Amino acid sequence: MNNYFIILASGQSKRFNSNKPKQFITYKNKALFEHSLDKAISSKLFKKIILVVNDKKQIKNNYPKNISIIKGGEERSDSSLIALKYIKKFNPLNVLIHDAARPNFTISLLKKLINSLKKNKAVVPVISSKNSIKYKVKKQLFNLNRDNSYLTQTPQAFNFKEIYNLSIRQKNRIQDEATLFIDNNLKIKFIPGETLNNKITFEEDIQNDKTYFGIGFDIHRLIKNKKLYLGGIKIPFNSGLKGHSDGDVILHSIIDALLGAMRKKDIGTFFPDNEKKYKNIRSPKMLKPVVDILNKNNFYINNLDINLICEQPKVSKYRIKIINSLSNLLNLDKNLINLKGKTVEKLGLIGKEKAIACEVICSISQ
Repeated sequence: MNNYFIILASGQSKRFNSNKPKQFITYKNKALFEHSLDKAISSKLFKKIILVVNDKKQIKNNYPKNISIIKGGEERSDSSLIALKYIKKFNPLNVLIHDAARPNFTISLLKKLINSLKKNKAVVPVISSKNSIKYKVKKQLFNLNRDNSYLTQTPQAFNFKEIYNLSIRQKNRIQDEATLFIDNNLKIKFIPGETLNNKITFEEDIQNDKTYFGIGFDIHRLIKNKKLYLGGIKIPFNSGLKGHSDGDVILHSIIDALLGAMRKKDIGTFFPDNEKKYKNIRSPKMLKPVVDILNKNNFYINNLDINLICEQPKVSKYRIKIINSLSNLLNLDKNLINLKGKTVEKLGLIGKEKAIACEVICSISQ
């Protein structure tokens, strides 16, 4: 195993609107460059991994001994050459050069690249363009044939001696190492790249939907001579739930979960149990203004997971009806709602069939 991996993370991020260089911004709970570094380490395919940065003081973590951190140059091609010169003393057989701005490649791609180097001196992953491509000559536009057009990705894999010799002779700045082979009419083996191996260039490339979670819980005593409502529908039962409203623990828990996810306090803030106007109010009427808040703030529900905790009635008997009701009240696909029935093994008020409780976890995005 005489493979080396170079991670270029010394760019100036001129197109990325941030005070911090993009390679150090937090992406999926870790610095952007660390995604590439961690995959290279866990792959166990490389004798040494070289991280090229513009500011070594930004590196806070301690890494294994086979990780070298060196300072890069002004341009990408400068940093690449600095790294190639650095590893020359180790007499490497192969080298993979990767842009830290591509954090979503897989270890499988690394293996394919290295395997292809057994019969090739340069291996580059490519994907086809999803969009129509045009190019301009003077003032006239022409269409490129998408079938003959490729978008190159990194990592790009090379026989070390070949890429080193081409790099030290190169005087012009290049955007990737494949250019060296193309400019010198040398063969490149192109292999299928990965659609998710996209390059993060602009800030909006990582501004995915913001996702939030909320938890709701409610419990009410069961009393005689009152109708039982669960999930917005009437359930045939010998008792109902005591409360200022209709006592629908499922809808109350959903309301609290949604409010929690939106950071809007709780159900009591909107519907105080000391106000007469809410006496015996049906819970669907309480849910509607909360859904309105959700919509006005451009939130949508990803899913609901509901635990109805009771000995009786049996949830399985009414699951479909309750889910259908919730789907209508929330304008939410039924497949995004999960309802589970839980008992408490005859323990406490719930076990003695004197109360029903419910807990809900919801996920929403904006």
